[in-house]
Amino acid sequence: MKRDKHIDIELCMGSACFARGNRFTASVIDDFVKKHGLEKEVHVHGSMCENRCRTGPNGRINGESCSCSVGEVPQPILELVRDRRTK
Repeated sequence: MKRDKHIDIELCMGSACFARGNRFTASVIDDFVKKHGLEKEVHVHGSMCENRCRTGPNGRINGESCSCSVGEVPQPILELVRDRRTK
């Protein structure tokens, strides 16, 4: 996955993905972003159904499809925090 300074996280909020945990994942990511002061680098938002309900919960990171782990912060955001600490 291409590493940019800006990370766009789009979480499917269709009924299947919402019920399978994206409602929790959104708040976990949002809280993490705020805690680490990443509001300028990370944009988290919801989307309508992506029609991939069988593989949900689904999302996109910088436009690339991904399967969301319920309640976990995506790797690119963790790497951004790690990179900040090593500078």
